[in-house]
Amino acid sequence: MKVGLVLLTGGRGTRMGTLKHDLAHPSGHTWGGWLVAVFRAVFPDGPVQVVGEALRGWGDLPVLADPRQGPAVALRHWAAAPAPEADLWWLLACDQVRWTEADLRTWVASAQAADPGLEAWVLGRRGGQLQTLGSLLPHRLRPALAQTEGGSLRELVAALPHRILPTELAGWWDLDSREDRALYNSEWEGC
Repeated sequence: MKVGLVLLTGGRGTRMGTLKHDLAHPSGHTWGGWLVAVFRAVFPDGPVQVVGEALRGWGDLPVLADPRQGPAVALRHWAAAPAPEADLWWLLACDQVRWTEADLRTWVASAQAADPGLEAWVLGRRGGQLQTLGSLLPHRLRPALAQTEGGSLRELVAALPHRILPTELAGWWDLDSREDRALYNSEWEGC
């Protein structure tokens, strides 16, 4: 099975002093670069598409402009654009830097077991919260996603066949504040 990555880097927020995808990751990458490195370690031949801003150090990756109207519109925009072939797309926000190779393998295996025919958008529910980004979308659902009219991620999910899996994987913990980032960096140093 061929898995691709769609990395959303077009957020307008600069609460941490700069755009999140460009922040330094403790590994030596940027946040966006870390996520591409994790993905490439698991799926070395998988296509990567960036929606938003280019990633420093990854100039070879195709970049699709983000309409800057939120992640739901960005995903619809991506789904309407040409894309390389993949069976499944990992839809990811650039602040979900807690993903590791092991967690990505576990998540994809869980999604495959729950949806072996690749008929549904597979999302996680962690701590009672629906996790729309970090989810896996079959390539065959891209045209339907492009045609949805929802302005929120939840509206997009409701418009498409989907499955929600309970999970405790840490990858979905977004880093949304300077305090979150400091805590994450200190956890990383302890490894």
